[in-house]
Amino acid sequence: QLQLVESGGGLVQPGGSLRLSCVVSGFTLDSYAIGWFRQAPGKERERVSCIRSTGDSTNYADSVKGRFTISRDNAKNTVYLQMNSLKPEDTAIYYCAASFICAGGFGSWGQGTQVTVSS
Repeated sequence: QLQLVESGGGLVQPGGSLRLSCVVSGFTLDSYAIGWFRQAPGKERERVSCIRSTGDSTNYADSVKGRFTISRDNAKNTVYLQMNSLKPEDTAIYYCAASFICAGGFGSWGQGTQVTVSS
């Protein structure tokens, strides 16, 4: 059974940084692309970033490009999202999800971790 568990969220001031982790179990991480998504209250879910199974290709939403970095450590079954220069509009619940490719459907999801950017 595929499981994904996010952690690392919290309250941070504007301009601050957080690193989210997504630990996976029940499958071989290097067979899957992993995406990070977020959903703010009253807004649609947005894909923030995705990393290919091999780790050699990544993509980002325009809203986070240059501030967020996705990476993976297959040996640790973990995907990370480093978030720098955080803004209040980054406040949301962040989820990780698995797919065979970044352009595909994401069928397995974690429970989410709350990120709040506020002074």
